[in-house]
Amino acid sequence: MAEYIPSPRDWVREQVELYESSGGTDGTTLRETGLPVVIVTNRGNKTGAIRKTPLMRVKDGDNYVLVGSQGGAPRNPVWVYNLRADSGVEIRDETDVYSMRVREVEDDPERARLWDIAVAAFSPYEEYQNKTTRKIPVFLAEPV
Repeated sequence: MAEYIPSPRDWVREQVELYESSGGTDGTTLRETGLPVVIVTNRGNKTGAIRKTPLMRVKDGDNYVLVGSQGGAPRNPVWVYNLRADSGVEIRDETDVYSMRVREVEDDPERARLWDIAVAAFSPYEEYQNKTTRKIPVFLAEPV
C-alpha cells in the first residue's frame, strides 16, 4: 500500500480530511460556493504516493468530467500530470466510492461537449480559460 501524502495547501488538506472522516456526509461542497465536489484519489507521478484532490462534481451520465483549471493559473495543477502518468483513480462522491479510469479528452467535438457540461456545472471555468493562454485539460473518468 502506497503512502498517502496530504496536500500542502491547508484548505485542500482540511476539505479532504472532513469529507473522508465523515464518510462523505460533510465537506461535500466547495468552501463558500456551496457547489458539490468529489474527492479524486490518484498516484503521484514522481513519488508514487497517494494524492487526494477535491474537484468540482461534473457528471456526464455515470462518468465524471475532471477539469484542470487551477483558477486559470498559467500552469496545470499537479494532479493533471498524475492522471497523464496513471489513469487509475478512485472517486468519492459523497458516500459512494468508485474505481475509475481516466482519459484526457483531446477530440475537439467531445471536448467541446464536455466543456459545456463543465461550464454549466461551474460557470467560472469559462473565466478561467479566458485568463490563461494554456488550453485547460479536460479528463473523463469512466467506471472500470
